[in-house]
Amino acid sequence: MPHVDYYFATLSPYTYMVGGRLEEVAAKHGATLTYKPMDIMALFGRTGGTPPPQRHPNRQEWRLQEMRRSAKKLDMPINLKPAHWPTNPAPSSYAIIAAQEVGGDVAGLVQSFTSACWAQDRDIADESVVREILERHGFDAGLVDSGMLAGAEQYARNLEDAVNNGVFGAPTFITDTDERFWGQDKIEDLDLYLSGKL
Repeated sequence: MPHVDYYFATLSPYTYMVGGRLEEVAAKHGATLTYKPMDIMALFGRTGGTPPPQRHPNRQEWRLQEMRRSAKKLDMPINLKPAHWPTNPAPSSYAIIAAQEVGGDVAGLVQSFTSACWAQDRDIADESVVREILERHGFDAGLVDSGMLAGAEQYARNLEDAVNNGVFGAPTFITDTDERFWGQDKIEDLDLYLSGKL
């Protein structure tokens, strides 16, 4: 049974654009998934990248155009300049880590947190938002409290794992054969690879 480690950031517009496509590909191939939320801004600093707000205006303008085009192709609403971006990604990430430990609709959580940021102008660092999203997907809102310490430790480990496994951006999908796919637009390539066609 193939396995995919999914490195992502709840602050990433391109994680938002993954939608449910990764889970569809995993189900098609009987692959298991491990969700690894990470601190994307720290990752940039560790791997030679520059956080979007610090990039040259030319790159920032291109990024907004690319986001608009990509979201349109996927028929997904997007606010190119959300009210709460950047914000602290740790609370939403800790919640996802805690939810993965107990089991349940982790995919839905990831989609809801990223949609909250990029389509609904909600602050995913706000505890009430985190609790509401947890409950909407069938999790105990108390995970916000009970999962804090373990979540913080795993979040730090995810960043170290990302750096050690060649990740430099989000989303990144890494198979158990160490095949790496970076970007929401590489899900088709992941599908082809798991099909034995790449």
